[in-house]
Amino acid sequence: MTPVINIRPARTSDVPAIKALVAPLADQRILVAKETVAYYESLQEFRIAEHDGDVIGCGALHVMWEDLAEIRTLATSSAWRGRGVGHALAEELLDAAGELGVSRVFCLTFEVDFFARHGFTVMAQQEAVGPGVYSELLRSQDEGVAEFLDLARVKPNTLGNTRMIRML
Repeated sequence: MTPVINIRPARTSDVPAIKALVAPLADQRILVAKETVAYYESLQEFRIAEHDGDVIGCGALHVMWEDLAEIRTLATSSAWRGRGVGHALAEELLDAAGELGVSRVFCLTFEVDFFARHGFTVMAQQEAVGPGVYSELLRSQDEGVAEFLDLARVKPNTLGNTRMIRML
């Protein structure tokens, strides 16, 4: 029997659980750990996967431009990996992107096969935005935007990651 997994918007009380999900992945340099305040500031972007009231996964959708968003901080409890939690979160975030009117969703990941199963392809060219949008995005203080733009200051965070994109 397949366990029931509920996906819902994150609440402030979920921040400690989000940090706990990210911590072991950050230790392995799969995800980048953030300060607690950053999780609160971006809480509206997060969806939570839960089973019997326990938080078992999380993921966020960050809008970067009128037609571009990023799936970020997709994490699943080690006890729940391989059981469809990441799949459910990814599909929920892609649906949310479509509802917002975004036509392209980006991710920076080590999990190439996982995202490929969700319709993402490796970006053939790294210039996913034109020069005008690029100059606007340079004004962002968001580290994920800097990673998307492949700025030198975030290179240590992105080494080994693959840039992938999906058209909706």
